[in-house]
Amino acid sequence: MKKVVITGVAGLLGPYVVEHFLAHGYQVLGVDIKHPEKPIADHRTIDLTNLGDCYSVLAGADALVHLAAVPRPILTTHEHTFKNNVLSTYNLLEAADALGIRKAVTASSESAYGIVFSKSRMLPQYVPIDEAHPCLPQDGYALGKLCEEETARAIGRRNGMQIIALRIGNVITKEIYETQFKTWCDDPNQRSVILWSYVDARDVASACRLAIEKDGLGVQVLNCAADDNCTTLTSAELMRHGFSEVTDIRGPIDGFQTLLSNAKLKEVLGWKPEHRWRDNV
Repeated sequence: MKKVVITGVAGLLGPYVVEHFLAHGYQVLGVDIKHPEKPIADHRTIDLTNLGDCYSVLAGADALVHLAAVPRPILTTHEHTFKNNVLSTYNLLEAADALGIRKAVTASSESAYGIVFSKSRMLPQYVPIDEAHPCLPQDGYALGKLCEEETARAIGRRNGMQIIALRIGNVITKEIYETQFKTWCDDPNQRSVILWSYVDARDVASACRLAIEKDGLGVQVLNCAADDNCTTLTSAELMRHGFSEVTDIRGPIDGFQTLLSNAKLKEVLGWKPEHRWRDNV
């Protein structure tokens, strides 16, 4: 039985990832700065900005799934968000490499492209946005995510550790389907800054597992989004409403196709999202 350390288990996404790995026969050690309300695996409460603590929790592990972070910039200062997120990622990957762990997954964000938290309105240069789209962050959270991706590349160059950084879209859980989701699925004025994208927490969990189980991937950055947008409007209608100035359309948008491309994730990991909002709302 392989042992995986999963950070951020007290957050929104973490419990779903823990549950998924347990269901697939993994031994899981959950890590967070606070104790989860309903722990379902062995747990350690630590501060990931302390390098020694990172060494301690990773000892004996086969893989790392790093989800812990200040999840958005408005929760604290840009300075604290940047420091916490970047240092935590560096410490974990540094310790994992030193301990001989060969596989890791880190949680990046679609905010890396700069649109989500831009101070003034920013347009996508083309859609669907893929991993080659320019990243133009203005805030500490998004900038930190780019620094974390570069950290992964640096660590990977040392000894060939496989590290997959998932640029995760807006994570939706079963509870959110039942509450907030209904308030925005008919309103194109909401959620344009994330290009009306979303991804089910259970599908993110499967992407994390596939990234651990696949071999020979090196260091890669992959968008993680559902196949469809989060509204009742077609993606073409959404673009006309929110980004009519954008004329570089690089894929079909006549239906409900995602505007945050997940094609590379499917190609590299063989991943397929199974959960659609239309089946849950």
